Amino acid sequence: MQKEFNDTGLCIPNRHYMIDNSDKLKQIIAFVEKGKYFTINRPRQFGKTTTLFLLDKALNLRDDYVALKISFEGIDSDTYQHQERFITEFLIMLAHRLEWLRFSHLSQFIEEHRSEITNLPALSRFITKLVGTMPTKSWVLMIDEVDKSSNNQLFLDFLGLLRNKYLLRDDGEDTFQSIILAGVHDIKTLKRKIRPDDISGYNSPWNIAVDFKVDLSFAPHEIETMLQDYRIDKQIQLDIPAIAERLYYYTSGYPYLVSKLCKFIDEEIIPSRLEKNWSVDDVEAAFKMIVDDAYTTTLFDSLIKNLENHRELYELIFHIVINGKSFNFTIANPVINLAHLYGILRPSERGHCHIYNRIFEQRIYAYMISKSMQTQFGDINGFGGPEYCTTEDLDVKLILQRFQSFMQENHSQLDVKFLEREGRLLFLAFLKPILNGRGFEFKEPSVADERRMDIVLTYQDKRYVIELKRWYGDKYHQLGLQQLSDYLDIYSLKQGYLLIYDFNKGKSYKEELIQFQDKEIFAVWV
Repeated sequence: MQKEFNDTGLCIPNRHYMIDNSDKLKQIIAFVEKGKYFTINRPRQFGKTTTLFLLDKALNLRDDYVALKISFEGIDSDTYQHQERFITEFLIMLAHRLEWLRFSHLSQFIEEHRSEITNLPALSRFITKLVGTMPTKSWVLMIDEVDKSSNNQLFLDFLGLLRNKYLLRDDGEDTFQSIILAGVHDIKTLKRKIRPDDISGYNSPWNIAVDFKVDLSFAPHEIETMLQDYRIDKQIQLDIPAIAERLYYYTSGYPYLVSKLCKFIDEEIIPSRLEKNWSVDDVEAAFKMIVDDAYTTTLFDSLIKNLENHRELYELIFHIVINGKSFNFTIANPVINLAHLYGILRPSERGHCHIYNRIFEQRIYAYMISKSMQTQFGDINGFGGPEYCTTEDLDVKLILQRFQSFMQENHSQLDVKFLEREGRLLFLAFLKPILNGRGFEFKEPSVADERRMDIVLTYQDKRYVIELKRWYGDKYHQLGLQQLSDYLDIYSLKQGYLLIYDFNKGKSYKEELIQFQDKEIFAVWV
């Protein structure tokens, strides 16, 4: 069977191009060997199910383990309303798994006693009997999709049972050596969803679990192993380190997004030309495809749904993506914690909130700009056009001049308070139809001190820095020029742009080409 890059469901080593995750598995197996109970909570399509699949396979190849991997995805909500039905479904899943592992006698043992087990205490006693039938083996229980259990108290009661079994383990009672739960939420947030008004919501029945700190994202050197597998299979040439770095640049190692970009290159970009070798430019082309407004996936749908369903989360991300604000990454903050669980935010090296990757940032940016244009700005799409772009360059000077004209023509319709609050968003909305997939807007931190540049446009392989400032007089203007000059040094640029909002009466709409130190700065006043 011919291999492919997988973007749906479980990844299978002999069917899909995959990274070498042996090091990650070793780390997880070390948790199991130490008898740990833990939760693998990661965002959607982050490789949780594949990780459990590979872990289950590795453990069951050993003579000293029985690993039982089940999923709660197929349990309907009505089953969670009846303890006996839930227990029956749980035991059926165990029996089917044991049958698949060729432990038919254990599967039969469950079937013979299943009708007798009608409550959780009885289930607890039966688990002791079941594990005791093979005392020379260590039993591991893995439960995927525990989020499907997130709207009922019975699930918490079940966790309480497992916690009690863990505590009795040291008294010599036979039970699972290790239990692993996998889902988007950790147990704390699951419990708060079930009982949001419970003042003891942080007192989890799973507080025996250890922190799971294995990094499931793909590092550049891990992406290289997947590309190497592909290169050998296809008998082609590619600059593996450079391509891996560029894939990481856009995805920050988010597993699904890495595979998706590779899938675009392999199945849509390469077949359209004679040259079959990959280049970094192919990654750029794949990035443009995945952030195209007309393209969507269940992951992006989930991303927007999570923002729409949580007002405080939307406002936080709006401030970061649109207003360029910087916040400390404080996991104790419930909103930041939620954004982290959903894979929207991650901590930077200096402890600030960052959108997890550039693909998410671009998708969120487009969504929020589109929403704001509908509700606040009306139709300003008429400003897009090819005159702003050549094959190699973006005419930022012309963009600023046209925005100045737009502001001058519409100033009477935009009050000062609105502009003070929404001036930056208005400019971003103005930019959107101009870039229109040909270029992109990011807010990248500097390497030195992580100050936020207001706008960094990328077009082809070039960057353009635009600083937005409010006019407070010449003294602050000089400070702004120095700040912009420092920003330009980070990218080794000699040309920058300054958009100045002047809210004083009798202001003039002017432009100026400023020589500052060794930089040329084009400034416009609006």
